Amino acid sequence: MSDTVDFRTLPITEAVRWLAEHGEPVDPRPDIDDASLRRRFPHLDSVETWEIRIDGAGGNGCRLVPARLYRDASAQASGRALVWVHGGAFIGGHLDMPESHWVALELAARGIPVLAVDYIKCLGDVHFPEPSDDVLAAWRHAATHAEELFGVPAASVVLGGASAGGNLTAGAVARLRDAGEQVPGGLALVYPVVHPNGPAASDEVDLDSPHGGLALNFAGTPQGLADPHAFAALGPVEGFPPTIVVVCELDDLRPSGEAFAAMLQDAGIPTALHLEAGAGHGHINEPADPTALPTIEALAEWIRVAS
Repeated sequence: MSDTVDFRTLPITEAVRWLAEHGEPVDPRPDIDDASLRRRFPHLDSVETWEIRIDGAGGNGCRLVPARLYRDASAQASGRALVWVHGGAFIGGHLDMPESHWVALELAARGIPVLAVDYIKCLGDVHFPEPSDDVLAAWRHAATHAEELFGVPAASVVLGGASAGGNLTAGAVARLRDAGEQVPGGLALVYPVVHPNGPAASDEVDLDSPHGGLALNFAGTPQGLADPHAFAALGPVEGFPPTIVVVCELDDLRPSGEAFAAMLQDAGIPTALHLEAGAGHGHINEPADPTALPTIEALAEWIRVAS
């Protein structure tokens, strides 16, 4: 198959096979690199970044988890920090995509240091819990080294993510809680998919649908689709921290986020549900989208007061 094929037009199994063989193609947008973003948004110019490598599950000798630290010494400190995980349908995405890099720059410029985290993709024989293991390893590293990384205590660090990253971070909270570990100081979810059937906010999955195919590729087996650590909305939410859920007016996955917010509220968890009017799925991956900055502002405001 030619490497000029647009993998997004392929059936899920073929797209996964294509990505495993060719890797993720270069984003053709000419204005989303770091230098371009800093020119377009001058307030980002004082944000400094450091590349971090974190030992994955099992410690030394295992896979390294790529991460990037963002801090702005000139910004008024919020007293909070964020560990942030991008989306990409569990099969794509990286630290340089705007949903990771630009979002982290913007939040750091607002006084919220960010550790942006990558994770292994569900390609070939990789499935849950491997991406979740990477997120957990990064979270534990951030919590252990919070003062060094962020200048704040671990209790003031929020965990969050977008789309598939929202799934992974919600699942990581469930895993931490069930292991008896300290959960993050807050949870920030942007257009998350926390049900196997996101558009219906349901556990009933049509495996022949695109959403069903992606869910199965993530879970690995039909039985895995029922795992509440893989899809946090399938399990109890008692013990979750204060949470913000951002949903988009024009997003097929909006029902999943709204239903999860309702679950949290019903369980007595302090929960903010933010609807971004006029926005579609993935809008914070496009800095030119007029709905993107309002979402970042909503996140920043909530993180500042999360407790």
